[in-house]
Amino acid sequence: MRSRFAAIVVLAAAVALGTSGCGLLAPQATTIHYDASDGVSGTVGDVELHNALIVANEEGTAGNLVVSLVNTGTSAHNVEITWGDDGKASVTVDAGETITLSAPQSGDAETEDVLLDPLPAKPGDTTDVFFQYGNETGATLQVPILTGDLAEYSTLVPTPKAETTEPEATTEPETTSTPEPTETSTPTE
Repeated sequence: MRSRFAAIVVLAAAVALGTSGCGLLAPQATTIHYDASDGVSGTVGDVELHNALIVANEEGTAGNLVVSLVNTGTSAHNVEITWGDDGKASVTVDAGETITLSAPQSGDAETEDVLLDPLPAKPGDTTDVFFQYGNETGATLQVPILTGDLAEYSTLVPTPKAETTEPEATTEPETTSTPEPTETSTPTE
């Protein structure tokens, strides 16, 4: 009976070791970096680029670049962003600051929009967007172009710029003076 009990203990230990042994050698999924959303990420020197994506307008002709820039360094950096043949923008990110372009900011912070107009590719494609500052080696990200069809992107669609028209010159109606009636005397007989 003792040998039977010992055999059961040995068998249970072997099963436990066999089933948990894979976990000792397999890489842990939580340590593998991946982009958890639709955007792509990269790094330029001290500046981390998170979740870069473009949300196109309904016509697919223009789009907002949405990206978070995180400056992990101790000094401010002026990040140059280029795309297509001649698209260009720049944004300054202070030390320790996070800026999200073309998306509502928390608090009173202003949103800086980066509009790609014309859009170098159609929704559903990707387009190269280059990020660089100072003497740091830049990073080219293949940024996906999405539409505002999903609720989470609907507020990021670029809005058409209001056309500014000069008010038409209005002329004051001409006033003509009418002579005031004068008293006329009637002859008395």
